[in-house]
Amino acid sequence: MGPRQSLLLNGRLTIMRLVTAAFFGGLVIASPLVLADEENSDETTWGLGVGAISDQDPYAGIDRENTPFPLFLVENRYISVFGPEIKFKLPSLVISDSQQLDFGIVAQYDGSGYEQGDATILNGMSERKGGFWAGAKVEWNTDLVDVGAEWLTDVSGNSDGQRFDLGLERTWEFGEHIMLTPHVGASWQDDKNVDYYFGVRDSEVRFDRPAYSGESAVNIEAGVRGVYQFDQHHSVLIGVEVTSLADEIKDSPLVDRSTQNAVLVGYLYTF
Repeated sequence: MGPRQSLLLNGRLTIMRLVTAAFFGGLVIASPLVLADEENSDETTWGLGVGAISDQDPYAGIDRENTPFPLFLVENRYISVFGPEIKFKLPSLVISDSQQLDFGIVAQYDGSGYEQGDATILNGMSERKGGFWAGAKVEWNTDLVDVGAEWLTDVSGNSDGQRFDLGLERTWEFGEHIMLTPHVGASWQDDKNVDYYFGVRDSEVRFDRPAYSGESAVNIEAGVRGVYQFDQHHSVLIGVEVTSLADEIKDSPLVDRSTQNAVLVGYLYTF
């Protein structure tokens, strides 16, 4: 029996991996969620809960934002839904007992953007809206590390931008209740996306805010996600992520910091 097949004996591990993978909703990559035999099952995992995110955007003078939100989880062989992301699963490629390639079509909501009242530097700026993104994801799951790549495009048409994310992560289990997943990654954004959120148009120029045209940029991300599962139904989730901003973003007159960060906590009841 290979290491991946042996995990099938423990449904607890499956739920913990699923929750750990999904908690940041596409910020980096997913851990192995459902193993080969489970993907041939028609069973569906459901979950409900509540969470909160505290995040600091890089705009000058903008306040840290604390936002509660509901958690809704659906997972089966065809689809995965958690937080702001939905994934339609395509057939996987099992390379060996310890390696598997998973493919999917993904869609997610990105809450980026601002209104001019959010900070003094943004007064007189046109609103920048968040939007819906869609694209494709591939995950290479191994015993040593999990590698993921995701390409997304702004289907809402606000920025008309594109994004490509590449990440590495590994999950460690401590006893029967704790799972931790450190991760690192890089996120490329094209010039349209950077210009939309960090550019300054000619009509928005003022004495302390010169015109600025965004260029494509690569941000570096690192963080850790964790789950404490009391039993097969009740789980507490926590995650921390820090992003080092590219020069193309830091050089914007709207930005006064070199990093941004987010902290998430949540509770999930799995049926």
